[in-house]
Amino acid sequence: MPAEDTNTRAWQIYGRRQLDRAYTPPVPERLGWTPWEGTGPGAEVLGDVTGRRVLDVGSGAGHHAVHLAQTHGARVTGIELSPTQHERARSAHADVDGVEFVQADVNEYLAAAEAFDVAYAIGTLAFMDPHRSLPALRDGLRPGAPLILSLLHTDLHGRGPSTEVAPREQMILLRDDPPLPTQMWVLAPQLWEDLLADAHLQQLAKAASARYPRCRTPAAQILSRTSPP
Repeated sequence: MPAEDTNTRAWQIYGRRQLDRAYTPPVPERLGWTPWEGTGPGAEVLGDVTGRRVLDVGSGAGHHAVHLAQTHGARVTGIELSPTQHERARSAHADVDGVEFVQADVNEYLAAAEAFDVAYAIGTLAFMDPHRSLPALRDGLRPGAPLILSLLHTDLHGRGPSTEVAPREQMILLRDDPPLPTQMWVLAPQLWEDLLADAHLQQLAKAASARYPRCRTPAAQILSRTSPP
């Protein structure tokens, strides 16, 4: 099965399990780029998003999009491929002003959508083929618009990033159910730099890294880019 099809299936199952549990993550008080509260920057890396059209790539249950709309006055479109994840967001946050949730493939959606002022992806871009997603994001942004990505660097088992642009198996761990296999692009920082350059996305700021609590191993990297002027 192709890597992205494996991921689509995994997130469909994940979303269904969370719907069955009626679990909705709380809207955060601060935008977080990693699973560890208080680690890394907040929404300030997006710039001033008041009144701006912001794209949340792989918006899942929608809590990050809601935070940006309610706390920062952004107009957020959360795009999610999984129908069950989309259903979670819609059922919990359909009445929130300034947020819309779209169930679609981000690459296909951006080909026809009005260009966005800002785009971000919190851990989600690693589930997409970067040869497809990065050019689509470039073309879906206004000239000079920022694109902020947080990307897995080291997995839960301590394996570092790949040195080739290829997906590898990574499990979504669940508390009461068997783990779900996915295929993720967990890449060395230089590979991401090269892919971003190939997509003509220009450096906005130096890469930042976040670490597992009480661990010296980098766990995630945060990359800031702008679309071509």
